Amino acid sequence: MVVERYVDVRSRVPPRQCGIDRPGSGLPGAIAGSQGGARVSTTTPADPRWPAPQDVPVGLRGGTGPDSILRLLEAAISARVRWLVALHGDGRQQNPIDEYKTRLVVTARTAVASGSDVVSLELRAPDWSDLAPWYPGAHIDLYLPSGRIRQYSLWGDPADRRCYRIAVRRIADGTGGSNEVHDELPVGALVGVRGPRNAFGFVEPGRSTRAERVHFVAGGIGITPILPMVREAERTGLNWTLVYVGRERRTLPFLDELTRLGDRVTIRTDDEYGALPTADDLLPPNVRSGDAIYCCGPVPMMDLIAARVRNEPGVELHAERFSAAPVVDGQPFRIRLARTGQIIDVAADQTALDAVLRAEPGTPYSCRQGFCGTCTAHVSDGDIDHRDNLLTQDERDAGTMLLCVSRAHSPYLTVTT
Repeated sequence: MVVERYVDVRSRVPPRQCGIDRPGSGLPGAIAGSQGGARVSTTTPADPRWPAPQDVPVGLRGGTGPDSILRLLEAAISARVRWLVALHGDGRQQNPIDEYKTRLVVTARTAVASGSDVVSLELRAPDWSDLAPWYPGAHIDLYLPSGRIRQYSLWGDPADRRCYRIAVRRIADGTGGSNEVHDELPVGALVGVRGPRNAFGFVEPGRSTRAERVHFVAGGIGITPILPMVREAERTGLNWTLVYVGRERRTLPFLDELTRLGDRVTIRTDDEYGALPTADDLLPPNVRSGDAIYCCGPVPMMDLIAARVRNEPGVELHAERFSAAPVVDGQPFRIRLARTGQIIDVAADQTALDAVLRAEPGTPYSCRQGFCGTCTAHVSDGDIDHRDNLLTQDERDAGTMLLCVSRAHSPYLTVTT
């Protein structure tokens, strides 16, 4: 095991509160009034009878050239406008969700699987004050130095308010987030964090669920949200079991801790069994009413489990995917980018985000599942087919859209990203 520790606390600035899920009110800058789900401008057009002058008027004191006082005013106003533009950017509306992030310091890096394929990061406030509380299944948004935003599940102890712990597997041919965590976040680095938030909460039997038995399924790095749930189930004396799958034992993080829990835990690797697991391999031998199943892992594994229990009466299925679900009942439509006028075709089986990324690769995104809000866009014309679970009705009425999951009821959407 390779461990690095950070002991030099260089910054004494306390962090901002980071436990707020999302803004509760409408987006800043939204224009009052809507029609058909789109924002409507209320700007009064210029009166053609009184056109704005194109040139500085001639001297006000009888001269023949432009007045010197007006020329000075023009220069001063122009300089002020240029300064404001430089200060506030190019006019793109800032994603209001970014206002809820804080800055934490990487205080430890630990290899938690054979080699350096999976690294665990410990994150603390610069002044080592307590962080916002969290519960099993929660995740944080990590703002990387490149500007990428990625979600990572918390695997530590919720009772330890001093730090957050995440684990990241390097995906060499991925979109770059995991490589950046491995290569660009040494001990002592400061990173932006938003959250924690929970889209995969653990509901203990006997509270708000009728489940009598809990079964966990984790595939590879999918163990990170499952691990705190297993600890909680063990601590509270629940009837629980876990199946943990992967390619090889050496690639499975946190294996030592899990094997100490005894025969409640089944480790199943492809190299030992010689084949990929079936649904029966992943689930208890007698799935029945009163079972609650929590699973996290690759999409094929999740689909296998869902197909097996979908028609089982009284069985609860709680799942978190590594990637977005496929588009269901999609219809083709077109997006017009408001700033450039470019027209983008969105296929029936394609997300609006994927289509926009072809034209504007710098468009921000993260979860691709409609719960983080990073890919928020604003629609000024067209009828939105909202498919997210995040936006309020007021935000939808104001023309806000999440590109990763939502689509169009109309042939066109005019979008500002």
